[in-house]
Amino acid sequence: MKKPILFTLDDDPQVLRAVVRDLRNAFGKDFRIMSTTSAKEALSSLTELKNKNESIALFLSDQRMPEMLGVDFLQQAKEIFPEAKRILLTAYSDTEAAIKAINEVQLDYYLMKPWDPPEERLFPALSDQLDEWQSSHVPDFNGIRIVGYQFSPRSHQIKDFLSGNLIPYQWFDYESNTAGQDLVALNNIEAKDLPAVFFEDGSFLLNPEIQQVGEKTGMRSKASKTMYDVTIIGAGPSGLAAAVYGGSEGLTTAVIEKRAPGGQAGTSSRIENYLGFPNGLSGSDLSRRAFSQATRFGVEFLSPQEVVSISIQDHYKIVQLADGSTLNTKSVIITTGVDYRTLEAVDIERFTGAGVYYGAATTEAHACRHNDVYVVGGGNSAGQAAMYLANFANRVFIVIRKKDLTATMSKYLIDQIAATKNIHILPETEVRQVYGDDRLSAIDIENIATGKKEKVNAAALFIFIGARPVTDWITLDIIKDEKGFIETGRDLLKYESFKKAWKLNREPYLLETCSPGIFVAGDVRAGAMNRVASAVGEGAMAIKFVHQYLAEN
Repeated sequence: MKKPILFTLDDDPQVLRAVVRDLRNAFGKDFRIMSTTSAKEALSSLTELKNKNESIALFLSDQRMPEMLGVDFLQQAKEIFPEAKRILLTAYSDTEAAIKAINEVQLDYYLMKPWDPPEERLFPALSDQLDEWQSSHVPDFNGIRIVGYQFSPRSHQIKDFLSGNLIPYQWFDYESNTAGQDLVALNNIEAKDLPAVFFEDGSFLLNPEIQQVGEKTGMRSKASKTMYDVTIIGAGPSGLAAAVYGGSEGLTTAVIEKRAPGGQAGTSSRIENYLGFPNGLSGSDLSRRAFSQATRFGVEFLSPQEVVSISIQDHYKIVQLADGSTLNTKSVIITTGVDYRTLEAVDIERFTGAGVYYGAATTEAHACRHNDVYVVGGGNSAGQAAMYLANFANRVFIVIRKKDLTATMSKYLIDQIAATKNIHILPETEVRQVYGDDRLSAIDIENIATGKKEKVNAAALFIFIGARPVTDWITLDIIKDEKGFIETGRDLLKYESFKKAWKLNREPYLLETCSPGIFVAGDVRAGAMNRVASAVGEGAMAIKFVHQYLAEN
């Protein structure tokens, strides 16, 4: 934790050195000492210190200075650091001004020059003021701060990205949080330019793209090597497992992820059926452990970064990235997983990221406090989200097309939902339309058995319907099934186009596509089991086939 600051100002360098010496001797163990001879320089530095989220415990300023009187400086400093103690250092002839300032600018104390001996005439007074400051001071959050609108899609995108990458941040809703409003005003930021993201070095970005935020937080989006043994596209459970095994077995391994490690599993509030964790664990915890394990083995993560295409040249694979750069690799494992399908309801696009969320969106749970929210979908992901949201929302309604959850959800989750009083099931029901101004406020629901329609208030709508494979980006001629999932192994033999494309004497390996050296693991693969454990297994298995492929080439 950063030490609070004692800030001292005097235009006489000799006096200033003496003040700093005495302050450092008495308080240097618990406080940092900052000093300057210029009032204008001091005021300029206060904005920078505020942006860095520094804490100033006390201002000690001389009264008579050529640029500005001490009381005027303290009055302006109070606007930036209102909690700091303000002490005036004055000559005997200026005591009247000091006494007047106690009433006019809420001066906390004044001290006379000279202050020798400091043990009697300086330290006791400062100690009293600092003790009083410490008694009410709550240490500020050290890390990234975001000021924006609660129901802004870009604000949601940034929060979701940071939380997915396990980067702590502090959120200020500009409409209701005075600290956020003060930070915006201090830096002369216009409300239309929000969200603003403030970093620990005092810099900030206005309405930034995700890649800009990633670069500022130290993430790598450029490849460091000219060639990799294996490149994994997607950092869900299967991609992370492949990374761990690839790195641990000596392969030069790169992982490319466009958002955050963990995939859909990473957004789950609790996974309770994963082997070896009898008490369950969150998706973020699982992805954090796997990410740490992979980086320990030297795996290189490129994030946030997106792959737009793969091409082949003389057995080598050239991975084209969204920023125009390329990555060369001997083999590829595609682990891009699935996305939730878009809900077909009137005006749904208007509120995506502003009350309508695809996936768990646990970053928005606090905004649902004491309100009614709706979860669309009957799978495990929907059930886990409902259980988490029930800790915040007044009521959680699960909207499903079927009569009950038994065909689509694990029994342990069904039992938990049944035992949670503020979760309610709406069977044989669909969402038809959504309403609101700048954010979602209500939805139309219809019972498909009776035809009865009802408009209900909704603070948020979380959607978990169906699985759409993330394969639209693939321009290479890779065989997929009718739903877009990638075919692998012996299942390729039934396709006439495979026989024309495959020119090797052997059959494709179990997880290999119709393009030799390009493998698939996890939910994006046709016939996958759609379980975290099976995704992890396939990721590990893919590395075995990568070894065999590299050996023959």
